[in-house]
Amino acid sequence: MTVRTAEAIPLLDLKAQYATIRDEIRTAMDRVIESQHFILGPEVEAFEHEIAAYCRCAHGIGVSSGSDALVVALMAADVGPGDEVVTSAYSFFASAGAIARLGARPVFVDIDRRDYNIDAAKVAAAVTERTKAILPVHLYGQTADLEPLMTLARARKLVVVEDAAQAIGADYRGRRAGSFGEFGCFSFFPSKNLGAFGDGGLVTTNDPKIAERLRLLRGHGARPKYHSREIGGNFRLDALQAAVLRVKLAHLDAWTEGRRRNAARYRSLFATAVSTSGPRAVTTPLDIPERRHIYNQFIVRTSDRDGLRAHLSASGVGTEIYYPLPLPLMDAFSYLGHREGEFPESEGAARETLALPIYAELTEDQQQRVVEVIADWQRLG
Repeated sequence: MTVRTAEAIPLLDLKAQYATIRDEIRTAMDRVIESQHFILGPEVEAFEHEIAAYCRCAHGIGVSSGSDALVVALMAADVGPGDEVVTSAYSFFASAGAIARLGARPVFVDIDRRDYNIDAAKVAAAVTERTKAILPVHLYGQTADLEPLMTLARARKLVVVEDAAQAIGADYRGRRAGSFGEFGCFSFFPSKNLGAFGDGGLVTTNDPKIAERLRLLRGHGARPKYHSREIGGNFRLDALQAAVLRVKLAHLDAWTEGRRRNAARYRSLFATAVSTSGPRAVTTPLDIPERRHIYNQFIVRTSDRDGLRAHLSASGVGTEIYYPLPLPLMDAFSYLGHREGEFPESEGAARETLALPIYAELTEDQQQRVVEVIADWQRLG
């Protein structure tokens, strides 16, 4: 198969998305600028109601980032020194960083090879008398296996904090990510399926008392103003970001279906052009039937990941490695004493996985070229 010469295909093309909503975005931002109300306020409150309904949760509390969503959720769960929180060994740093930042100990569990999420069958063995919470990560846009995790949490009276930063709109058996645990934490980093024009985040909950405490903690624990009841933080969402997100939320389902359509097309193209066996085998992600995958990333896997990435880059195709090192092996967590070989599935994923372009605006011709480049790499091997 011969690779066609064409323009570069970026991993993510935010300009293509913006071109379709430019007038709506500018109108919304002008509305905030004219109001001169930039922190919290009516725009944020309106967004919180709309996004809570989308996530099928009773409450949504807008915060400053996905990382801060995790921090404030753990604060509201009273996680602190002496506590342990069980979480995935394979995720973005913030998942475990939020735990350590509060003085608690992250207890890592290896992932399930099928979906790159925490292996639910291994979580019970990681729970001790010091365990305060379980923090599953819904990686790449597909939820973890939540039923056994929730059953364990109820039996052991543990708090569940869902890291749904990459899973806005993902479903598990008909329920939305972020609606299972006491807390659901979301990120609106620009590259997310629902991305702001900067940092932003959200915590969802179905408990009104938890929602009230989250609102208190995000503003230095103060009520009334300048009278702090407890030590919180500055975790407030900007009104400009809320306005942008309100516009984008109306398009989110259409964009998600575009990503899902592109994922299905990749699978079809791979089936006819790419080998899944041999030394340069490349496999596509598993779409588990009981879960609605929203494809924040489309992850392929091959033993020569770096070779494939170099070939794609030379052909003008953008890629990314999510993530090159499991959390327990990072320098920041060296004090926990973990060694290579303890988390074989996470370590394998770190060596072999690669994200391909999957955004809704990606064209069929562009996808065909991505697959042709991969097939060409296999043929050269």
